Amino acid sequence: MAKIFRPSTREASIISKIESSKEHARRMAISGIRDCVDDMTNAISMKLVENNLVETTSKNALDEQIRFCLDKLSRAEDFDIDYQVAPYRNLVPQPHVVSIYVTAFVLEQLINHKDVVDIFGSDEEIYSVINQQVKKYLP
Repeated sequence: MAKIFRPSTREASIISKIESSKEHARRMAISGIRDCVDDMTNAISMKLVENNLVETTSKNALDEQIRFCLDKLSRAEDFDIDYQVAPYRNLVPQPHVVSIYVTAFVLEQLINHKDVVDIFGSDEEIYSVINQQVKKYLP
């Protein structure tokens, strides 16, 4: 039998606090992008190329595209973010919002860019490389 949560119970308040702390962490991560966008852009694009996950004819074009993605994320509405990451939501158990958004961008939009030859590796590998770099700059 399913447990029924009543708004006046202690359990409901604990669940509410957990959800609000997750939302706060998400907002802080997205707002923190503006402080380190240049460094994070360079780190992500460099690692994607170094690990042979993205083959490109121009590293500068890759930098510009990653910067565009991060700028777009920093100005995006919650609905737009959720829509972009929806196909990759179950990629890892608790994805970092910035990492999963950039991963979705790489897999769906960057592959069609004129300077990108091909994208290699699994979705999980690409997420892992991006997440390692994002964790260096955002909590």
